Amino acid sequence: MNAPTSIEHLLPGLDHQHLDGLEEEAIFILREVVASFERPALLFSGGKDSCVVLRLAEKAFKQRIHGNHFTGHLPFPLLHVDTGHNFPEVIAFRDRCVAEMGERLVVGSVEDSMRRGTVRLAHEGESRNGHQTVALLEAIEAHRYDCLIGGARRDEEKARAKERIFSHRDSFGQWQPKAQRPELWTLFNTRIQPGEHFRAFPISNWTELDVWLYLARENIPLPGLYYRHERAVVRRKGLLVPVTPVTPPATGERVEVLPVRFRTVGDMTCTCPVESQATTAAEIVAETLTVTVSERGATRMDDRTSDASMERRKKEGYF
Repeated sequence: MNAPTSIEHLLPGLDHQHLDGLEEEAIFILREVVASFERPALLFSGGKDSCVVLRLAEKAFKQRIHGNHFTGHLPFPLLHVDTGHNFPEVIAFRDRCVAEMGERLVVGSVEDSMRRGTVRLAHEGESRNGHQTVALLEAIEAHRYDCLIGGARRDEEKARAKERIFSHRDSFGQWQPKAQRPELWTLFNTRIQPGEHFRAFPISNWTELDVWLYLARENIPLPGLYYRHERAVVRRKGLLVPVTPVTPPATGERVEVLPVRFRTVGDMTCTCPVESQATTAAEIVAETLTVTVSERGATRMDDRTSDASMERRKKEGYF
């Protein structure tokens, strides 16, 4: 009978060599995007996955000076769709990163879409997360992007698990899961008709553990929300809902201040933290080794509306 092994004994024995293979594959995909499309853009929200893709893009197209410092510019702009309800700490981190790198950031705004009348909320308290699709497609049309590079991974959710690395979108921005193109021997069919575009996912084959191992190895900075901090929350439907101006406690709910961290960050109305004492990437690696629920399953209210909620949103043009 095997005796239980503590996390402290497992961490030193983790083999990081597979990260080199994942990194090489991701850099190849990024260079394939630039070689195949005229007007690509990289989706950058300031979240952990987009920070990893951004570092990979720097390695693919820039020259490293020393440490985390690179010279040169990326061959595409950065794009973020802002709901107006994003965590302020993440927006501040996003702007700081872009300013330090000297790259161009294009921001699509759900609030701008609301002013144009292309987005209409059912009520004032409705989550804007699903309405990002409209703002995203408007940004694609306005800037004529033909490929968007994203940080989605197959281990996050089952709809993403069956999506290709190069994911075709029709002239309406929609994804057709039954009409995906084969990707044999790392050969990608990137041909498109006018009005169509692609989404490319360089870290599609990574897991949440791979992401945190890479963040630790590369010493990539992240917003403080990803690490332990004290936050007021309420318990609702098995989740810890953060208390914010757009997510106030309901009548009868008890507000608690708990040590938490976010496994993923997005719109405040649908993103929840988990209890945690982890203050470093290495400590989060240790926690990730023990989890049994994916980050979206454990923290996203929008994915709990139905088993097919993500696939439905992706068919409509979601990230």
